[in-house]
Parts: sequence; structure tokens; C-alpha cells
Amino acid sequence: MAARRIRQLGDPVLREKSAMVAEPAAEAELLADLRATLHAFQQTRGFGRGISAVQIGEPKRLIYIESGAASFCLFNPVYERTSEITFELWDDCFSFPDLMVWVRRHRAVRVQYRDEKGAARALDAEGDLAELLQHEMDHLDGVLALDRALDAQALATREEWLRRGAPRFSRW
Repeated sequence: MAARRIRQLGDPVLREKSAMVAEPAAEAELLADLRATLHAFQQTRGFGRGISAVQIGEPKRLIYIESGAASFCLFNPVYERTSEITFELWDDCFSFPDLMVWVRRHRAVRVQYRDEKGAARALDAEGDLAELLQHEMDHLDGVLALDRALDAQALATREEWLRRGAPRFSRW
């Protein structure tokens, strides 16, 4: 288990469509690296809840999330349903941690996936967890939060965002 380098904006691997994982149980080392990388990022940057395998240079359909006391290993996740209700918020990314992007996300989602043992699972999520799932699932298709910016005023540096009071759900 080792923390790996997080690929940064401009690295072509971030734009690759990730491949399906045939045997989740065979990816234990990659999953451990995702955990270690998430924890290292949290320790150095002070935030972070989820990471996709492509962000550490492995274009495989795998996401690791820690939300509150729960953690999720999602292999080959697909949407079963997304709500019609949406919300807007400032989003950030490990691959461009000093940039905030104003985006629109579904308020709720249901995702089908395989766990680390290969068992079929489903996850219903609302609010912050739903937003995070959408962000990470976008990574699996080579889509970045920047691609979802709502308009030309939808970008801010983290420094400016903090200076303005770090408004998560409001736009200046």
C-alpha cells in the first residue's frame, strides 16, 4: 500500500475513458493505493472524500470514497437513477486542488456497482454524497468538473473562494 502521485490537470490520462474491472478481488493493491493516496492528500491538504483510479494513473472503473464513518469501494459503477431535481455548488478536485468550479449536480442518485469481493451492490445517495459520486463517476469517463462549469464566471481560485467566505452553495 503506497500513496501515489495524483495526476494533475493537463495529464492526458485524466481524459481517458476507464476500462471495466473484470475481477474486483484482483485489484486489492490498487484499492489499498487509493486509500493511502486519499489519506495522504487529506493530511497534506486538509480536505478530500473520494478518489478515482484514473487520478493515480490507472484508467480502471474504480472509485474509493470515505463519507462520514462509511467507506465505499465502487467497481464498475453505473447510474440506475438520477433525480430530476438538481442543485448548484462549488466543486473542487484533487487533480486541480487550487481551483473551484461552479457546477450543477443531481440532488439524488442510485448507483449499481460491485464491491471489493465482486458482490453486486447498490448505493442511494443524496446531497453531498450524491454530488461526490457524480464527480468521481465523471472521472471514469474522462470528464472533469471544469467541463461542467456553468458559465464564464464559474471559476475561482481556492484563495479567492476562501477570501469570500468559502460559500459552498451560493454564488457570490
